[in-house]
Amino acid sequence: MENHDDLVKYTIPQLLRWRVQRSGEKVALREKDFGRWNAYTWTDYYDHVRKVGLGLEKLGFRQGDRIAIIGDNIPELLFVAVGAQALGGISAGLYQSSLPDEIEGILNYMGVSLVFCDDQEQVDKLREIRERIPQVRKVIYEDPRGMRSYRTDDWFMFIEDLYRLGEEVHREDPERFEKCVDEGSADDVCHLCLTSGTTGLPKGSEMMHRNYINMGVQITKVDHLEPTDEYLSFLPFAWIGEQMNAFGVAMATGITVNFPESVETAMEDLKEIGPHFMFGAPRIYETIRSQIWLKIDESYYLNRAFYRYFMKVGEQAATYRMTGKALPALLAFKAWLGKTLMFRPLINQIGFLRLRRAYTGGAALGPELFTFYQALGVNLKQIYGQTEITGIAYMHRDGDIRNDTVGIPLPETECKISDEGEILSRSPSVCRGYYDLAEKTEELLEGGWLHSGDAGYIDEQGHLVVIDRLSDVMHNHQGEMFSPQFLENKLKFSPYVKEAVIFGDKMEFVSALINIDPIIVGKWAEDRGISFTTYMDLSLKPEVADLIQTQIEEFNRTVEKPHFRIRRWAMLYKLLDVDDGELTKTGKIRRKFVREKYADLYDALYNQAIGEKTVEAQFQYQDGQTTTVETQLPFYTMEDVQ
Repeated sequence: MENHDDLVKYTIPQLLRWRVQRSGEKVALREKDFGRWNAYTWTDYYDHVRKVGLGLEKLGFRQGDRIAIIGDNIPELLFVAVGAQALGGISAGLYQSSLPDEIEGILNYMGVSLVFCDDQEQVDKLREIRERIPQVRKVIYEDPRGMRSYRTDDWFMFIEDLYRLGEEVHREDPERFEKCVDEGSADDVCHLCLTSGTTGLPKGSEMMHRNYINMGVQITKVDHLEPTDEYLSFLPFAWIGEQMNAFGVAMATGITVNFPESVETAMEDLKEIGPHFMFGAPRIYETIRSQIWLKIDESYYLNRAFYRYFMKVGEQAATYRMTGKALPALLAFKAWLGKTLMFRPLINQIGFLRLRRAYTGGAALGPELFTFYQALGVNLKQIYGQTEITGIAYMHRDGDIRNDTVGIPLPETECKISDEGEILSRSPSVCRGYYDLAEKTEELLEGGWLHSGDAGYIDEQGHLVVIDRLSDVMHNHQGEMFSPQFLENKLKFSPYVKEAVIFGDKMEFVSALINIDPIIVGKWAEDRGISFTTYMDLSLKPEVADLIQTQIEEFNRTVEKPHFRIRRWAMLYKLLDVDDGELTKTGKIRRKFVREKYADLYDALYNQAIGEKTVEAQFQYQDGQTTTVETQLPFYTMEDVQ
């Protein structure tokens, strides 16, 4: 295995140039467009970055200037980001689902002077707030469809025009771009990465070139990647997880990054690529699991019987593989038979056949879901980190995987637990701080350690166990501590539960608001001849309430300590949503916001005299119109577990 330690001395553009010198004709990027995969070699990659960089300089973009990037994952996102970084500029990713008001606040906070968008949808958002973002000098777009009326407005610029501008500069001064690249330092800030914003507005983490490249190098030391490996880029570019792979892992290892045709086709495109490794938030793995359960439920009786039997075998085999122990001969044969007859065809259908390792992070993953994938033969491993440490600080090793931990520190990463129980880390991948937030930066890096804001401990094997956010850890009225996130994940292993919000801080019992999975529960209802119209209608069916009641009863039976068990619960009449502020962009519950928004439901959960409550639900359609629906919401009380 090659030693990549020397790569951390480079900036991202310098490392890209090194890749060109080393293997310029190898495919670096691949994009599916109109059903066809189009390839870019490392040389093509660098040529596009040069055209963008010189074009931006011609537009007046200078060292330290910021350019925002909004859009679905396409190669041009990397061309623009790395092109700006080559000039000493700073790129910044915004979620493509961001609303105009959110975009306005972030652009003004970061002092962005240029914006790159992929299509008309994003451009229209900027046009709506144009008068409120006076520092933005130009908006560059990639997809010209629907943009004809904008071509006469100098505020907008087609990326092909930017390329031509860059080519003109290069012809006039062929050495100019190389000089710009040479002037960069590994310790320069190159990207502003937005935090998840669980406790308020997102902050811009000042990421350095060294942060990303070091992360790519250290991951490779734990799990070696071949230059011929494939990766599918479908996570939002604004999330540190995608930047970590696009800027760090790909540059350090030379793997090929593939871009799906659209967000909607990502899972289908994944089957065509058959990636060798995958990275995703728990919500992605929960969705795939639901799809698997749906396929099995629709299958023949014999298939369902085989599935149930071999899943038990798989779970037994997984306990050996996860701990690096050899399987007993009989169990090994049964596991091989199950993999051949059942699981290999199943994971092939979802594109996981070539997958050597799958990683999950960004939020806690329930132990049951973890075991589910390991039983299928998918080598799913938990990672833990945060934006401010370039995504990963701790990772499971093959043969040392435990479903209740997040593994041990990466090489060159130190960990300790504060007196208050907070997880503290130190690593070359720790960011410089928060952009234009000196006080928050001091809190983040107090004492030279990165303060995670998470509670946890290190067990006797050196594994890190994450309990929950420090601010979210709860205590019942007797002072007994519990993690709402742990309970939520345990409850969400039920195929019928999509989301759960646990309450109970300083209260006599635990309560919950439940979101059903509309696909799984919808299929369940159809099979039983239960008609429904909307999600609200389905969630308030008495038969559905009985179904969820059985799931909570099963949950309570598996919980040993009484103060963990759910005593009261209600069905939430709408799905928790990012656009409504109830979830972060990465799918984490904004717990304080949810409790305040549904304060009347929270109060009713803790008033056992209330069996039903009239609620007014307001819904907003995509065209901006709103409607209010009044309904009766039942509250349910669970019997004590015997």
